[in-house]
Amino acid sequence: MPSTIFPAHQPSKPAQRAGPTFTGTVFSDVIHRDDTVSLANVTFTPCSRTFWHTHEDGQMIKVLSGSGLVCDKGGEPRRIQAGDVVWAAPGTTHWHGADEGSVMTHFVVTRGKTVWGEEVGGDAWPRVEVGEGS
Repeated sequence: MPSTIFPAHQPSKPAQRAGPTFTGTVFSDVIHRDDTVSLANVTFTPCSRTFWHTHEDGQMIKVLSGSGLVCDKGGEPRRIQAGDVVWAAPGTTHWHGADEGSVMTHFVVTRGKTVWGEEVGGDAWPRVEVGEGS
C-alpha cells in the first residue's frame, strides 16, 4: 500500500468546534479518520478540556504549542507543555486540556474506539497557576 500525504492546508476541511464531550471552547482539525485510527490537531482555549475518556488501543498526544494538564483516573493532574509527548496506554481513562493561562494545541493519534465518560469537574479539575511545576 502506498504512503499517504495529508496536505498541510485543507481548505475543504476547516477546523470544527468540538462536540459535547469537551468543556469550554475547543476546536478540532481532523486530518484523517478511519475505523482504526484518527489523526487530529486539537486546540483548547484556557481551562477547556476533554471529558474523562478511554481509548481502546491507546492515544499519543504531542503538545505543539502552549501548556496544559493531563490526568489519569485516580492520579494527580500533570503539567504538559510544547514539545511534550504523552502516551495513554490502551484502556487508560484520562482527560487533557489547556491550563488557566494558555491556549494549547496538540496533535493526537488515537487508535481504536474512544469511550467517553463524565465531565471533569470539582476536585478533578485543579486551579493551577502558570509557572507551577508538575
